[in-house]
Amino acid sequence: MVTDPISDLLVRLQNASRVGHTTVSLPYSQMKHSIAQILHKEGYVGDVSKKQYALNITLKYNAAGTPVITGTKRISKPSRRMYMGVRDVKPVKRGHGLLVLSTPGGIMTGKEAQAKRVGGEALFEIW
Repeated sequence: MVTDPISDLLVRLQNASRVGHTTVSLPYSQMKHSIAQILHKEGYVGDVSKKQYALNITLKYNAAGTPVITGTKRISKPSRRMYMGVRDVKPVKRGHGLLVLSTPGGIMTGKEAQAKRVGGEALFEIW
């Protein structure tokens, strides 16, 4: 049993991209699906599809064959929740990364949260 499904998603994406796999399959949940949709929209992963009880994510690689996802950092954990106000949201890796937040308006990136002037639970950073 996985106690932290978001961390499990990040670890599976990172491990599969380092080994060179083309797709990752993991148990479906609505939160994982919305996170995968954000990663797809921002260009970190390819296609995202749901098949019965599984979420299939296609990984992306650069022209040189290196993975697009080079690192992740889980911020808010089940043991310690971390919240950010709209003023606390800063660029990740000088604008080359992405911050994902869980807000009252749903799961969104740091840029979207700043534009909508909302804060929330900082889930993770990816670059």
